[in-house]
Amino acid sequence: MLVSGRGSEMNSTMDEINLLRQAAQRHQLVMRGIGEEIDLEIGPGDDDPSFTGTPLVGVPPQECSVEEQEDHKQLLSASQVPVEELQDLGKMPQAKRKKKVVKKWREEWADTYKWAYVDIHEGTTRIFCSVCREYGRKHRRNPYGNEGSRNMQMSALEEHNNSLLHKEALRLQVASKDKTLPVVERPVYVKALMSKTAGSIVESILKRDPHEVEFLQSIQEVINSLEPVLLKSSQYAHILERLLEPERMIIFRVPWVDDRGETHVNRGFRVLFSQVLGPCRGGLRFHPSMNLSIAKFIAFEQTMKNALSPYKLGGAGGGSDFDPKGRSENEIMRFCQSFMDELYRYLGPDQDLPAEDMGVGPREMGYLFGRYRRLAGNFQGNFTGPKIFWSGSSLRTEATGYGLVFFARLILADMNKELKGLRCVVSGAGKIAMHVLEKLLACGAIPITISDSKGYIVDDDGIDFVKFSHLRDIKAQQRSLREYLKSYPRAKYFDDAKPWQEPCDVAFPCASQNEIDQPDAVALVNAGCRILIEGSNMPCTPQAIDVLKKGKVLVAPAKAASAGGVAGGEHELNHEYNLMHWSAEDFETKLQDMMKQTYERSLKASNDYGILKDSPEALVHGGNICAFLNLAQAMNDQGCV
Repeated sequence: MLVSGRGSEMNSTMDEINLLRQAAQRHQLVMRGIGEEIDLEIGPGDDDPSFTGTPLVGVPPQECSVEEQEDHKQLLSASQVPVEELQDLGKMPQAKRKKKVVKKWREEWADTYKWAYVDIHEGTTRIFCSVCREYGRKHRRNPYGNEGSRNMQMSALEEHNNSLLHKEALRLQVASKDKTLPVVERPVYVKALMSKTAGSIVESILKRDPHEVEFLQSIQEVINSLEPVLLKSSQYAHILERLLEPERMIIFRVPWVDDRGETHVNRGFRVLFSQVLGPCRGGLRFHPSMNLSIAKFIAFEQTMKNALSPYKLGGAGGGSDFDPKGRSENEIMRFCQSFMDELYRYLGPDQDLPAEDMGVGPREMGYLFGRYRRLAGNFQGNFTGPKIFWSGSSLRTEATGYGLVFFARLILADMNKELKGLRCVVSGAGKIAMHVLEKLLACGAIPITISDSKGYIVDDDGIDFVKFSHLRDIKAQQRSLREYLKSYPRAKYFDDAKPWQEPCDVAFPCASQNEIDQPDAVALVNAGCRILIEGSNMPCTPQAIDVLKKGKVLVAPAKAASAGGVAGGEHELNHEYNLMHWSAEDFETKLQDMMKQTYERSLKASNDYGILKDSPEALVHGGNICAFLNLAQAMNDQGCV
């Protein structure tokens, strides 16, 4: 008796597992985005109609004792109801059908129920189990079916999640070879190149690093500009091949403990791309998206930017996938100290010194420098950033934003125009964007937008100094940009949108890489934009660049336009400059001279290789050519190193 009962129970379990396997083949797991509408309350009888017609799995009869048979008969007799009573029940008023309540799959649900997802099945949005890929009564052990409120549905799925059947399905999923969903890789956009030499260089890098999308995108832009240089001399092709491989790449573990005593592990990166012109300088970025590809892209862009500037500096970049948002001061300090425990071995005034980037501000730089000073045992080798060199005033934060506006004035001056009265669209709400707004107001321009990761505001009346001060207070207190509307109701706020469709004359993208895609570029051209000043590194996708070129929008590359930060950082690190105690006016004068030199060097390089000054990409190609020639000359002089 015991053996046969156990065997039938195993057969039943295997039948259920087979059903799960069949269901997994019928349904594909499709993740739904946060904020998509789902139907959470459905009236009685709205379950899957196909399930009612599914034949049930036959279970072989089991032997029962006489007592069990008697109990079964008593239950059947008790369940019989007279026909008259059933007719009376039919005359009773029926309960009103519930109205469908459309809510949103909120972010906190995704955190709580990580094993659940939303998908559309036969025209109706359902909540599915991510392992069994089924919903409602198909969960077998789900007592609620698909009816009821959101809490009932979640309770039903949670009960199923804890069931033995679900755990067995999870075990089978882990044991299978295809236990994880295929990762959707971002396609690499390869531009058509005229010369075989340039094409072979891109092809070799694609074979070596096929998954580093950001790095591949940045080098393709440079190689596209260098085609006339490579055609002029084959020697440059060999130098370029060496240049595109970083001198040193460091990847390390960063363990740290949060305020609750729990241990976390992040990954740290530092890429020293080239030191042929001098010691490396480059930013540190703390952001969840940080990876080796982005670290190499930042380091390469910084190498070209430093080579274009009048200063003898190499390029580096790095950071971590740590997210400082929502972390306490002590947690950020502990992470920065652990980060520096490994990185300090590769830093020094004549080797590499980090600077600020996304997610790394004066607070983080202070923690990093304090740990570095203690480990190095001296005060030598100061980091670039506000309040790091305490013996003098810091103007580096303003330098990048102010330099962008000065560069725009140089472009407009060649067109016999000025910034005064021009409508300007600015993206981002960080240090660079805020200082761009400040200097635009000083020049008489009319900035109308500012944005962050959640949306943007547009003020058609223009942002003046009073409004700018209010915006700065909002961001300093880490409040939403919506707060701006409380004081200025004529302004508008748009959720999950970018400001590129707003009518403007000049655009300043200052948020992050690839923030302008092809549709955004089309919107910019249609909005009347004629000049785009890149504040962030590589803000446009290759497809967007093609659209801007066809729309005859002049693009000022970040390598040239945002070089003001290089000047500010170098002046901070130079003791002779710091002893002068420059005023803000003196520093702005020096900054304008430096931006003018960069502008003229870019135009001269493009003209030397037959690129017309009126071309929308003259500054892009000229800046890349000038920076590469400086690096190539140093690499040629120093030999094969």
